[in-house]
Amino acid sequence: MRFGRTYEEFDVGAVYRHWPGKTVTESDDHLFCLLTMNHHPLHLDANYAEKTTEFGRNVVVGNYIYSLLLGMSVADVSGQAIANLEVESLRHVAPTFHGDTVYGESTVLDKRLSASKRDRGIVRVETRGYNQDGTLVCVFRRTVMVPTADYLEQRGGDQPGRPSERS
Repeated sequence: MRFGRTYEEFDVGAVYRHWPGKTVTESDDHLFCLLTMNHHPLHLDANYAEKTTEFGRNVVVGNYIYSLLLGMSVADVSGQAIANLEVESLRHVAPTFHGDTVYGESTVLDKRLSASKRDRGIVRVETRGYNQDGTLVCVFRRTVMVPTADYLEQRGGDQPGRPSERS
């Protein structure tokens, strides 16, 4: 199974459909809220959400959806990354609710070799997240620094640091 790509393996315009999707549970949402100290009742208090919001139910915290999509994209986009350089935009387009399943895909927007270190490249992608109905829920653009094939070869190949089996 591939885990990330070298600079040469990215093609501008390529679309990577991340698999599998993730069904968001109430406990996923609550745990993320509690870990990040986001105690807004829209996410944690079903009574509040039902009686005082236009949604009538809890909304999954948006940063969890962003984090989920970012994680989904690692195997296709940044599994070989040297660094995540920037998140240039993030839009939460529609709400996600407990029980929704989120799917993601990333499109390569552009790429270039690093000006200062020619053994690595800069790749910019847009990741889009959809729910089970195909409704767009989240979009973000990010830039990652990835190795060239030469960079990996000089450091031990596809899995640098992996020990060899001893007999």
